[in-house]
Amino acid sequence: MAKLSDPNSKLIAENRRARFDYFIESDLEAGIMLYGSEVKSLRQGGSNIGESYASVEGGELWLINGYIAPYLQAKTFGHEERRRRKLLVSKKEMSRLWNAVGREGMTLVPMKMYFNDRGIVKVKIGVAKGKKMADKRETSAKRDWDRQKARLLREKG
Repeated sequence: MAKLSDPNSKLIAENRRARFDYFIESDLEAGIMLYGSEVKSLRQGGSNIGESYASVEGGELWLINGYIAPYLQAKTFGHEERRRRKLLVSKKEMSRLWNAVGREGMTLVPMKMYFNDRGIVKVKIGVAKGKKMADKRETSAKRDWDRQKARLLREKG
């Protein structure tokens, strides 16, 4: 039976280069603290997390350099477009992330920002290790081969 799509759940922004630039070891869902004008702007679809990253500072998790377009109707009660936004995770997850970042070469990469089924904004964070150029070439070659293989199977069948 096909799963019905919830009208409240909607992809807001996606970091498509994350899987190309990093080996994603694990991921988790985090809430995010936003102003009302930011949520309204996200409902209109104005955001970008391609250049952003997450950081553990002072026992808290922060989304840094995430862009949310200004909401024009908010006028004086607007928000800064690239302000630091606090991410909400449990203490257990926070300690796991802090240990992962403490290891050499690990970083926290936001992969998706979306509205969940209850209409709440969530961010999917990946614990990642950076790829070298050879690894990126290998990923690209594998993707091309998979595409060519699918094309050949389609022509045969």
